[in-house]
Amino acid sequence: MNSPKNPLPTKPTTNNLGDGYIKFQLNQQTAAILAMRHTQEAIIMPVESVTSMPNMPACILGLMNWRSRIIWVVDLPRMLNLEFLDNRLRQYNVIIVRVESMLLGLVVQEIKGTAKFLADEICSPIGQVASSLVPYLSGCVGQQQEILLVLDAQAIVHSSILRSD
Repeated sequence: MNSPKNPLPTKPTTNNLGDGYIKFQLNQQTAAILAMRHTQEAIIMPVESVTSMPNMPACILGLMNWRSRIIWVVDLPRMLNLEFLDNRLRQYNVIIVRVESMLLGLVVQEIKGTAKFLADEICSPIGQVASSLVPYLSGCVGQQQEILLVLDAQAIVHSSILRSD
């Protein structure tokens, strides 16, 4: 077995490389990131494994079984009032997020991988993006030719849009 050129540290060190984020496309035009500390897993699920529920907001796709737990699945672009997902999809790209004890499945167009950013690379979203997005963002990052939205998992999970009461 070959040993890696850069072995992983065995104990936590002060991280000067930035915080980890999962990177994904919300739709054709919009890229975003979400803090890894809220990300449980990124999976691809057949559309049939999400059970739709009546009388729910349009952005709620339904319920799914994830690791023997039943969780809500949300069309994240639709929730954010962006161009939403094609309803002819055969599978969903789902990011499972956890905020405190709450789990939620966020369906996005494409999962791109992970990235690291320093806190000072994240700037205010005000004036950079549509004002309707600002409550769901903790900032944005300019990267090459695009602006990445830094989504706030807590704001999404606790959104009044997802409440049916």
